[in-house]
Amino acid sequence: MRTLFLGILLSLVACSRPPSEPAVRATFTDSFDRAELGDDWLNTGGPYRIESGRLVFSKVHNHPLWLKRRLPDDVRIEVDCLSKSSDGDIKVELAGDGKTFQSDEDVEKDRIYTASGYVLIFGGWRNSRSVIVRQDEHAWQHRSGVPLRVSSRVEPNRNYHFAIEKKGGRVTWAIDGQPFLELTEPSPLSGPGHDRFGFNGWETEISCDNLKIEPL
Repeated sequence: MRTLFLGILLSLVACSRPPSEPAVRATFTDSFDRAELGDDWLNTGGPYRIESGRLVFSKVHNHPLWLKRRLPDDVRIEVDCLSKSSDGDIKVELAGDGKTFQSDEDVEKDRIYTASGYVLIFGGWRNSRSVIVRQDEHAWQHRSGVPLRVSSRVEPNRNYHFAIEKKGGRVTWAIDGQPFLELTEPSPLSGPGHDRFGFNGWETEISCDNLKIEPL
């Protein structure tokens, strides 16, 4: 009787679990041609919205918009993004956990944000630096060897095409067809907990479109 009861209990628990979020096994696209974000996205607290067929957001303060689909370890991501400000600051996250965000208390106290994956920032820190970092977006301030550029600035209202690839321990980032930054490391972030993509930002208004994700 006890065995039967335990079997029924385990079955009920299994049935109560939400279905696992789907994996990207073929090309996934999102052109944002609709009124609402929809079920593919998890908003961790930012004012994300869709306007005229584009994803638009500002003042999100490190509250990412996570795609609720599991990415393969080796993946290519393309997306068009623009900043409406001379401050630039276009930011996306790769190989994150799909849920991490900065608490309101940490935002208020201006604490450093620790991401769950790789952070790619074009024209951050008032359009002065572009980086690829692992989790600590301020790593360039205290660690040598962080992929960094200071010569390329974001032009307001210019649409940039990002092509980002993660393959093994190598993350490459091209903008408008030209190599931009590259990160190589011996122990890459991968697998469960490091298999999501997200949009993120701070103050500036950003607009994105034509997301395309392909397994490699």
